[in-house]
Amino acid sequence: MSRIVPLLASVASLIAAPAFAQERQAPVEVVAELRGAMPTGVTVAPNGRIFLNYPQWGDKPPFAVGELKDGKVVAFPDRVTNDAATGGPADHFISVQSVVADGANRLWVLDTAAPGFAEPVAGGAKLVAIDLATNKVVKTLVLGPDVVLPTTYVNDVRFDLRQGEAGVAYITDSSIKGPGGLIVVDLASGKALRRLSAHPTTMPDPGFNPVIEGQTLMNRPAGGKPTPWLVATDGIAISADGETLYYCALSSRHFYSVPTALLRDPSVTDEQIAAAIKDLGPKAPSDGLAEDSEGNVYAGDYEHGAIRRFAAGKWTTIAKDPRILWPDTLSVGTDGYLYFTANQLQRQAGFHEGKDLRRQPYQLLRIRIGNGPVLLK
Repeated sequence: MSRIVPLLASVASLIAAPAFAQERQAPVEVVAELRGAMPTGVTVAPNGRIFLNYPQWGDKPPFAVGELKDGKVVAFPDRVTNDAATGGPADHFISVQSVVADGANRLWVLDTAAPGFAEPVAGGAKLVAIDLATNKVVKTLVLGPDVVLPTTYVNDVRFDLRQGEAGVAYITDSSIKGPGGLIVVDLASGKALRRLSAHPTTMPDPGFNPVIEGQTLMNRPAGGKPTPWLVATDGIAISADGETLYYCALSSRHFYSVPTALLRDPSVTDEQIAAAIKDLGPKAPSDGLAEDSEGNVYAGDYEHGAIRRFAAGKWTTIAKDPRILWPDTLSVGTDGYLYFTANQLQRQAGFHEGKDLRRQPYQLLRIRIGNGPVLLK
């Protein structure tokens, strides 16, 4: 029998956010000020190199993936790989939502191939591995139509390189038009499984209405009628031992955990997986999640400009600052800092009747947490 609270999806939006425990809050430090296109993802490699990415959401970024060098972001691994006119859809970046460094000195690029949240370009949704010793692409895994639906928007990814011949990747589908879900990819063969598609835990909470900067966040097109902005499975994190996957919808005040062994096993049904899901209770709505080597999970709070930590079954506020304007992606560095982008996503023109309220620069911020990343290798 499923351990999910009955009728959770219909009542979750009525549950108030928890009263967060407080501790001495970490100072927020500015790592870089970013001008031009709005970034979403950030990752800090074990050797300290910092990478960011820029999806095709209308800002026309000159490249999809970049490395932060001397305070400026430059195309990575080169301009050709970032050129949408180069070769076929598997040969270049189309619209990148996430970058994640692993424990084998590689940068993984998750390409949605879905500019503007459109239907993914056939053969374009993919995982691309770049060797950070040579800065060369060493593996491209195209995600097929059995896991990438016409409505799919692959969002974030976590790795466990100890599984199988070359490791496994866990990916969230944060569709705004169809079912959310999880995608599990064998890194040796490229074979993938779509899991929990349209399950209540991977879908937005009906009636979800976040309030940011005094206004309910909704689609507000110029001259059009406001409509709810509902985003499916987005944030993802993995436990320090690799046995548990955490995930949440962007449009939700809940997050969940599930055993990774069940997700990987093709003989296990979605019904069996669903029976093992744990609802970890109410939290502030967040975009990305992150994890550290001591088993803590971190989440942004985009309603209140805060960073929260989940440990021993409760959430604690560890940073709150007016500069935390939509904490998007979070990444733990080996230097003991939690890095995150603050990209003012909620101020985009589509939420304000065609008026772009974003004010540059965007920022890459960090706070001291004292723990390192989870590197399962």
